[in-house]
Amino acid sequence: MSPKNVIFKKMAKDKSVGVYMAKRDFVDRVDSVEPVDGVILVDPEVLKGKKAFVQLSCTFRYGREDMDVMGIAFRREIYIAIRQVYPPIQDREQSTHTKMQGKLLRKLGDNAFPFFFEFPDNLPCSVGLQPGPNDSGKQCVVEFEVKAFSAESQEAKVRKRSTVHLMIRKLQYAPENSGTAPSVKTTREFVMSDKPLHLEASLDKEIYYHGEPINVCVNVTNSSNKNVKNIIVSVDQVATVVLYSNDSYVRAVALEESGDAVAAGASLKKVYSLTPLLVCNRERRGIALDGKLKHEDTNLASSSIVKEGVLKEVLGILVSYRVMVKLIIGGILGSSEVGVELPLTLMHPKPDLGTNIFISICGHELHELHFSEVFKASLYSPKVANP
Repeated sequence: MSPKNVIFKKMAKDKSVGVYMAKRDFVDRVDSVEPVDGVILVDPEVLKGKKAFVQLSCTFRYGREDMDVMGIAFRREIYIAIRQVYPPIQDREQSTHTKMQGKLLRKLGDNAFPFFFEFPDNLPCSVGLQPGPNDSGKQCVVEFEVKAFSAESQEAKVRKRSTVHLMIRKLQYAPENSGTAPSVKTTREFVMSDKPLHLEASLDKEIYYHGEPINVCVNVTNSSNKNVKNIIVSVDQVATVVLYSNDSYVRAVALEESGDAVAAGASLKKVYSLTPLLVCNRERRGIALDGKLKHEDTNLASSSIVKEGVLKEVLGILVSYRVMVKLIIGGILGSSEVGVELPLTLMHPKPDLGTNIFISICGHELHELHFSEVFKASLYSPKVANP
């Protein structure tokens, strides 16, 4: 196998089935999604006439596992597909779709069988809402899983010892072509003032990468007789849970209260730099995060890009970002606000696939490669985490 290839492996406790996969992140390119493929290794002696199956599922959970009461689970299966891999229904060559599967089959021998799933184009990406500091268990989250199990039939009761669970992620990366840099302006007229106040704000581009500073150019021309007491600039995350309630959670993930003042008849032009990071929002409930795998950290959720024509109601949690610029205006009867809004896209660049490293297959242990996605010159540095 090439040194650039990574193998993830996990075996059932009773050794009846095992899962081998070349990756756990699958890219949604909006018009298509990378298929999920791998190899199932079975032990016919342990199976003792039972069949082996593999399942791909997408689940939306909107409550902790310990909240499942009276047989009512606070989760919804968005998508489930099941394949029988043993005894094989098709010839192994006909069922092999990728070169990696072929290499694994040759290495693992006659008791290894390929599996292959294609994602529907209307499934959400892996994303979840961050729980509070005192919360436990899973919260509101969209997650994907590959499960292999042995049983008498597909509908039969499955023992935990005969089951393998391997979490995967469905991700989107920033498009290569950026749109026009957002710009907006507004004019506010006041009672008892002959001239208005003008506010203009702009960004230097439309797409930003996680960890990259967002530069906001603010231009205030205050021809009125009012005083601007403060300028507040924020990056807001808007997470909309569209599957069951259409609730929206708006959180300022980066904020600067500048204290800048603009007197009547004066002007101000200034660039404010804000960097939205999870480390600054670690304790805040309701912040949307990208899906994560075990032993990994994650980051603020990426912006959602939705294929045209897909019903948003089945997409779980949709995430967007905006920059808000507010001017606090002083007055005799109290303060008022003048504000504008700038949309932006916050995502990861497509990773450099050449940074992967190889983990050999040996024994029946679980080997995983995890990525700590820290923005640095648009590259990713891999690290190995112990299971």
